[in-house]
Amino acid sequence: MASLFGHAFAASSLASVFPPEIKTFKVILLGIICSVLPDIDVLAFSFGIPYENLWGHRGITHSLFFSFLIGVILVGLFYRKFLNNKAGLALGFYFFLCSASHIILDAMTTGGLGVAVFAPFDTQRYFLPVRPIKVSPIGVGNFFTDRGLNVIKSELIWIGIPGTLIIILSLFSQLWKKSKAKS
Repeated sequence: MASLFGHAFAASSLASVFPPEIKTFKVILLGIICSVLPDIDVLAFSFGIPYENLWGHRGITHSLFFSFLIGVILVGLFYRKFLNNKAGLALGFYFFLCSASHIILDAMTTGGLGVAVFAPFDTQRYFLPVRPIKVSPIGVGNFFTDRGLNVIKSELIWIGIPGTLIIILSLFSQLWKKSKAKS
């Protein structure tokens, strides 16, 4: 898996492309939660559920289906008044993207058994053809080691640079729109 830091930065950078009324602290915080929530499945180890099980690590919680459900549930819980309009759709899409970004990043890592992207309809695990992100160790204590430092280095390149470019391009786009509106 990519680290919690990498997942959180991905969600934060995704927020930059959404309209200002959506980019509230609460929305971005919920987006960050969506981006790390799929790793709740590490609790399965405590219950003796094997990694490769549908309910194991990188199983159902790492699927597009789960990402969709999270988007719908969060809009229903926190933004019910927006359920039937474009703002609700945009919020749900942002939450979906944040959760789905977890799938993409984990499918780009160098370890594990793959990601059950299409669960529960297809339980096969997948990786992307390019896997440059070093897999993060599970557990906070294991992260603060040389291996954790190597994970951060790879994430700075493969998550940090693209995320920063998204933020910069989004800022330039907003400035461009403001300058066009003034003229």
